[in-house]
Amino acid sequence: MVRFVEEEREMQKNYWIEHSADLTVEAMMLDSKASDLDKEERPEVLSILPSYEGKSVLELGAGIGRFTGELAQKAGQLLALDFIESVIKKNESINGHYKNVKLMCADVTSPDLKISEESMDLIFSNWLLMYLSDEEVEYVAERMIKWLKVGGFIFFRESCFHQSGDSKRKYNPTHYREPRFYTKVFKECHLSDGSGNSFELSLVGCKCIGAYVRNKKNQNQICWIWQKVSSQDDRGFQRFLDTVQYKSNGILRYERVFGQGFVSTGGIDTTKEFVQKLELKPGQKVLDVGCGIGGGDFYMAENFDVEVVGIDLSINMISFALERAIGLKCSVEFEVADCTKKTYPENAFDVIYSRDTILHIQDKPALFRSFYKWLKPGGKVLISDYCKSAGTPSPEFSEYIKQRGYDLHDVKAYGQMLKDAGFDEVIAEDCTDQFMQVLQRELNALAKDKDEFIRDFSGEDYSDIVGGWKAKLIRSSSGEQRWGLFVARKK
Repeated sequence: MVRFVEEEREMQKNYWIEHSADLTVEAMMLDSKASDLDKEERPEVLSILPSYEGKSVLELGAGIGRFTGELAQKAGQLLALDFIESVIKKNESINGHYKNVKLMCADVTSPDLKISEESMDLIFSNWLLMYLSDEEVEYVAERMIKWLKVGGFIFFRESCFHQSGDSKRKYNPTHYREPRFYTKVFKECHLSDGSGNSFELSLVGCKCIGAYVRNKKNQNQICWIWQKVSSQDDRGFQRFLDTVQYKSNGILRYERVFGQGFVSTGGIDTTKEFVQKLELKPGQKVLDVGCGIGGGDFYMAENFDVEVVGIDLSINMISFALERAIGLKCSVEFEVADCTKKTYPENAFDVIYSRDTILHIQDKPALFRSFYKWLKPGGKVLISDYCKSAGTPSPEFSEYIKQRGYDLHDVKAYGQMLKDAGFDEVIAEDCTDQFMQVLQRELNALAKDKDEFIRDFSGEDYSDIVGGWKAKLIRSSSGEQRWGLFVARKK
């Protein structure tokens, strides 16, 4: 492995010596439109960072200092590294006047690089890991968690799937990985200290860089924020979603039933029907809460020329959404985010759209008040969701609700919560008959696809889905489980 790593470092070094002969933003970003992009994406990246005012910051792969000077203005101490000498000298000529900055020519993979354990509050890197081999990424992740104080943060941003820049390159040794590779490496990064305490990295956020979505219709620029936490800290609901309800295999099974890109009732058909009610206009901004794997977002962006932000708490869902976005060239931005903790400016969106997701949220009134704030005057909200009939549910249905962690209300009460949040023209429609027709249609299609489904998944998977769908039909036909559609407007 050592020899392989040496070859990798040599190759990357030669590549960057060639591409940093001209020490400009265009050369560093490998893009002819770099100056314009930089004006938009640099403030965006900085706005994503957790607070680091007066704290210790380590910048890896600092380059000519596009971010060094910005970080220096708030950091207590900043150590900025790059492994190309001419590049770090240029950085020094630009940012060397900052008294709190130390610049160093060093390779982040070198065993000679000595940084004290638990000395950093924030580790920042912008386009670094894609220039390392898989083994080196794992090694650097382990180093980062050691260097980081407990409670400290790691931010990194990488190009995934394919290149973004338009610079001509004789050869390109960059590793354009799937985002799930980075998520897996950092998620599995564990550390034990001498006192028997163990630490891991908790995912705070993962999103695509909006400047690239807006300017290049490109979702491949992805950033992550991780926090070093004690391993006893429970990540609760997100862990449940990604290891129980929305495991990768489970998502793919759902997609097979609902159709490509969809994990909600009726797939493209109900999406077309419901989106029609929104009367979308080109240039409008849509927030999709619980976007799943992105099918509805792509449909809205491609057919109505709107800008969509899709958020979901499940890392697995967003990973698939980003993969499904490749080559579509539409204005859809994805982010792993908890809608109950996320904040947006007032009047930020024309439409808020959510399909079969809010059943997971316990405090719906608070969420609906946020929706009201985030919508522009005249903006619309459209929600489809699981509901229940009025009155006390049966012991069996209660057990199902509890096991899934759902918070269900009857259709009228749900509509009332939207009114109480300030919404006007609230339509609360019981669409259970439509729900049952869709379930039956999906079961019929699944029966026809049985052999291929079992070949691609397993007999157990087939039985699970069929059993689940039949149980929903029984609960719905008995009147216990309902399906509501809610449309409302902000005055």
